[in-house]
Amino acid sequence: MNALKKQYNEEIVPALKEKFNYSSVMEVPRLEKIVINIGVGDGAREEKYIEAAKAELAEITGQAPVVTKAKKSIAGFKLREGQPIGVKVTLRGENMYNFMEKLIRVALPRVRDFRGISDKAFDGFGNYTLGIKDQLIFTEVNYDDVVKLRGMDIVFVTTAKTNEEAFALLDSFGMPFRK
Repeated sequence: MNALKKQYNEEIVPALKEKFNYSSVMEVPRLEKIVINIGVGDGAREEKYIEAAKAELAEITGQAPVVTKAKKSIAGFKLREGQPIGVKVTLRGENMYNFMEKLIRVALPRVRDFRGISDKAFDGFGNYTLGIKDQLIFTEVNYDDVVKLRGMDIVFVTTAKTNEEAFALLDSFGMPFRK
C-alpha cells in the first residue's frame, strides 16, 4: 500500500472527522482523481509535438495519455474542429497516490525559487488546480529528449463540498501551500 494512502486511512480521516464534526467516516472528503493536461497549441499543425507530449506524459504518470481534440473551429487560432490540441491523463487509485507522492516529495521542491503553491486556486466545489510552467521538474523527463518546454495543469478532484474542506484534505497530505 502506498504511504500516502496509508497516511490517509490512519491519520487524515480521524483528524478531519474530528475537525469538521462528521458523524460517519464516509462523510470525510477523499481524493477522487488527478487529471493532468498538457495543451499543445502547435500540435494542430505538427504531429511531432503531440507525440512528444504523449511520450513525456506517459513517462511522468506511468499511464497512456489520451489526445484531446478541438471542440469547435476558431479561425483566429487557425484551428479546425477535431484537430488534436493536447494530451491528458486521468489517474485514480494506486497510480493517483504514487503520482501525488512524487509531485509533493520530488517534483515541487525542484522548482526554482519555490515558496509554496497558492491556496487561492480552489474552484468552490472542493477541487484544486495547479499549473506547472515546465515538465523538467519531473525526474523521468530527460532534458535532451524535450522537443519544446511545455507547462501542464494538474487538477485534484476531491469529494469535499467546500474549499475549506478540500484545503484541509490536501494540506494534511503534505501539499506545500504558501504560508
